[in-house]
Order: sequence, then C-alpha cells, then structure tokens
Amino acid sequence: MNRYGVIMAGGGGTRFWPLSRKKMPKQFLNLTGNDTLVNETIDRIAGNMPMENIYIVTNAGQAPLMKEVTMGRLQEGRILAEPAARNTAACIGYAAVAIRKQYGDSIMCVLPSDHYVKDKVAYKEVMDFAMDLAEKTDQLVTIGIKPTEPATGYGYIKYNKRMDATAHAVGEVSRKRITAYPVSDFVEKPSLPIAKSYVEQGCYLWNSGMFVWKTSVILDYFEKLLPDIYNCLLEIEEAIGTEKEQETIERVYPVIPKISIDYGIMERADNVLMLDGDFGWSDVGSWDALDTLYETDENNNVAYGEQIHIGSKNCIAYGKDKLIATIGLEDIIIVETDDAILVCDKGKAQDVKKIVEILQEQGKEEYL
Repeated sequence: MNRYGVIMAGGGGTRFWPLSRKKMPKQFLNLTGNDTLVNETIDRIAGNMPMENIYIVTNAGQAPLMKEVTMGRLQEGRILAEPAARNTAACIGYAAVAIRKQYGDSIMCVLPSDHYVKDKVAYKEVMDFAMDLAEKTDQLVTIGIKPTEPATGYGYIKYNKRMDATAHAVGEVSRKRITAYPVSDFVEKPSLPIAKSYVEQGCYLWNSGMFVWKTSVILDYFEKLLPDIYNCLLEIEEAIGTEKEQETIERVYPVIPKISIDYGIMERADNVLMLDGDFGWSDVGSWDALDTLYETDENNNVAYGEQIHIGSKNCIAYGKDKLIATIGLEDIIIVETDDAILVCDKGKAQDVKKIVEILQEQGKEEYL
C-alpha cells in the first residue's frame, strides 16, 4: 500500500512572538541552526517514503511563502491551500480526500510542521512500525511521548500498560521492540496538580499530534462521527482534478464546521493504538523549549547570539543584532528582534500568546 505524509503547516506560532509573525510564523524559522522547521519535518519523514509522496496543508496566505521555502523538496501540486482556517479535522480530511481521489486507499502519516526530533534513526523505526500497524490492523495509530515533567501545555494520552497489541503487527524493528498499547482516553491540557498525577500514575504520555492511518479508515470515521464535515469533503473530492476544483474549495471550505481531530474523532474512536515516541521529541512550542535545541552553559543558560551573563542561571536569551547582557537573573527569557523585546518569566512562557492577543485587540498590526 502506498504511503503518504501530510504535514500540517497553517499555524501562527504565537507563543514564539516576537520572532514568529504572521508573515513568518514558526514553521518557517530556522531555530535549530540547520534548516527551517518545516523543511526538517519534510526531510525527516522522507526517510520513510518517497519525497514526492509528501503533502503540506497550509493557509492560502502562507502558500506562496511555503512554495518558496520548500523549493526543490515537494512535487508540484503537493501544497494544499486552505481558504479559511477550520481547525485540524478539516485540514486532515481535505488531505485524505485529495490522496484518495488521486491514489486510492493509502497509508497517511499526519505530522505537525514545527516539531524537533533528535534521534532520526529511532524516529524512522517508530514511523515505519506505525505504518505497518495501520496497514495490517485498520487501527488509528498515534504517537505518545514519555513526559519529562508535569507539563500543562500538552494534551495527554492514557493507555493500557497491561495490554500489548504489538502482536498484531511486526513485533521487532531493527532489534528494538516497539510496543503498541490500546488507548483508553485523550485528555486536554490539564492543570498542574492533574498533570503531576498523570506523571505519577505512569500510564499517560504526551499527545504529540502525530497520527497514522489508512485514508479509508479515517474517512469512515468522518462519515460516522462528523457527517457534516464528511459531506463537505465529498463535494471537494468530487471536484478535485476538474475545472471546478478551486471554485468548489473556496465555496465549501469556509463553511466546514470548526473542530479539532482530537475532539471530533480521536476522543470518540474505539480502536486507537499508541506507540511510545522515544526519539528525543520536542514540540518547540514556546521559548522555554530552546534548552532542548541548544547546549547550555555551566549555569544552565541558553545563549543565542552575542551574550554576557554574570551570575545568571537557567535563563534563555535569544538575540539577533544586539549584545544581551544579564546580571544575577534566574529563570528569565529574553528575546530581541528588530522592533520588539520580550522579557518573560520562564514559567510563563505559555502566556506569550496573550501578548499577541492584546496587540490584535489594540490594532497594532505592525507588531504582528
């Protein structure tokens, strides 16, 4: 069965303000020093399938930049442009019908565009296993990440540690056993006390937002659980490849109900399996995640750009053109760009998006 990658790349990356902006959101940034996050995602999944089998779904406003940034990687027609933001269920459904219309039933790997993976070899093994599992069992497969802390910025997946579903698939991959567990619950971002209890229980993993399934299986779930969306997708599918394709997408897509794939399907599905994504994952979701990308100094500071730190500990400082100097700070984030400076308590990194909301309310588009 043919295998296709679908990279979701329409987000704004507001928690990475002031570096991430509307015209240059996080997926287009080079935060690792190697390449843009979206290109790293393409190259990573290209280890599991031909490069020409990779699609990107992004918003229409970002599509020209996406084409420019990914030049030489994607085959013509592989960038699907959404005329309106309708959340992840619509995004995934659109890609599923596009693949089904052109290639029939296929394996579909759904991936966020802006994550970081340290161990590429382990990643390839896990994703190969997930695709084998989805093909042989008709299950919805997701990738969980073992928590390193009681994080409140992630959703969690509860799984049954006592039930090993690996026998349904291949069992051994490159001499390393990868186990598949039945999922019993998807949980939204918890409060800190609840997150601590999840970590203590040991049967919860972080929800990475990575999924693998057959197009036929996920579209059957759309028909069963999200019939309004499914009917819209069928109309789009019928128009794909015809002269009415663009007109139909622009007319139908904006009225698709907004709902995430987690709420709409994953939390309600009864045949979900989870693999442990033990490959050095980070969603690079906010500034406090930079310590997973860069080496720290003897005081656990992350320094990007020209820096002087005297007696400062556990700080993250990201500079472009100006020298950043600190004295006696602890657990502070400092970000310098051409037109803005962010100073933030490290424990409040998730709240950076609130600054973006205030700027929107104040109509200060020049900072967005």
